[in-house]
Amino acid sequence: MTTAFTAASWRLQDLVFAAAIAAGAILCYLLATPFLPALVWAGTLAVLFTGFERMLRRRLRWPTASAAATVLIIAGIVVVPAIAVTGTLLNEAVRGAGVIGPMIDADAWRRALNSHSRLAPALQWLQERVDLPDLVRGLSSTLTAWSGSIVRASFSGVLNLLLTFYFLFYFLRDGERMIASAAAILPLSTAELDQLRGRTVDTIFATAFGTVAMATLQGGLGGLMFWWLGLPAPVFWGVLMGLLAVVPFLGAFVVWVPTAAFMALSGNYWSAAVLTAWGMLVVGLVDNIVYPVLVGNRLMMHTVLSFTAVVGGVILLGATGAVLGPLIVALSLTLLDIQGRRAAVAGRSPAG
Repeated sequence: MTTAFTAASWRLQDLVFAAAIAAGAILCYLLATPFLPALVWAGTLAVLFTGFERMLRRRLRWPTASAAATVLIIAGIVVVPAIAVTGTLLNEAVRGAGVIGPMIDADAWRRALNSHSRLAPALQWLQERVDLPDLVRGLSSTLTAWSGSIVRASFSGVLNLLLTFYFLFYFLRDGERMIASAAAILPLSTAELDQLRGRTVDTIFATAFGTVAMATLQGGLGGLMFWWLGLPAPVFWGVLMGLLAVVPFLGAFVVWVPTAAFMALSGNYWSAAVLTAWGMLVVGLVDNIVYPVLVGNRLMMHTVLSFTAVVGGVILLGATGAVLGPLIVALSLTLLDIQGRRAAVAGRSPAG
């Protein structure tokens, strides 16, 4: 009876201990939630630039100096272009909406109806259901309000940026020690930990480096053609095409196809043809040629899972979800794979 009582007492202690660990984990998550965007971007940048920091460390022979130098270089790469693009983007967004409005007013639609008799029923149907001039005026007001909200949120953005670089410094300098501490806690073998770590690095490279590089290339090429054709707000539309390129099943065509169609309806057939050819042959092929070169098989995720991870991550977590969503799905799949291998080994063992 004493043995049974002792066993029950140990089980109760184990349950209390497990409950305390779970409560601590939940509280730690709640404490980290306000810093989640900064932590995610700091971790992403740390993975992307770890190789560069290790190279500096071998030359400087001082981890603090190499980590600080890497943070300063990353700040120059990220902050300066971001400030320049954001200022131009806000100016062109408001100006572009004002320029586009007169292009699709009622007179423009009447001319389009008169000059395209075969398309007249479809255009008439669209005109009856969608007030495009009013839509553009609303877009202009939205963009103006958006500009003001960005200015008001600038302090929060600067604070998050400073926190990102603060965390990044320690991730770079003490990253190996952090990984060793996590390895001591996680119930994983060395091989399983290496598999989890490799999947993390591959997913971050695929989502952050490959996707962002592809989106930047697509948006830049699209915006360049808009500028060459003399269309309004090329920077704004280029950035929008780049953002759409990040989302699976969408892409730059969401912007340039309607633009080319409107140009054709307006009688500007040559510009419409050039924009269509550029969009299909240059911008469109980036997905099929450049993206596989940058990403390869690193993501190792079905298109449906990729779409759910990216879009669901953005909806649930905001911009950080574009990286954190695929990372959560990839790590969950890796843990399931590890569990499956353990079960297979247990089933083949003599005890099984």
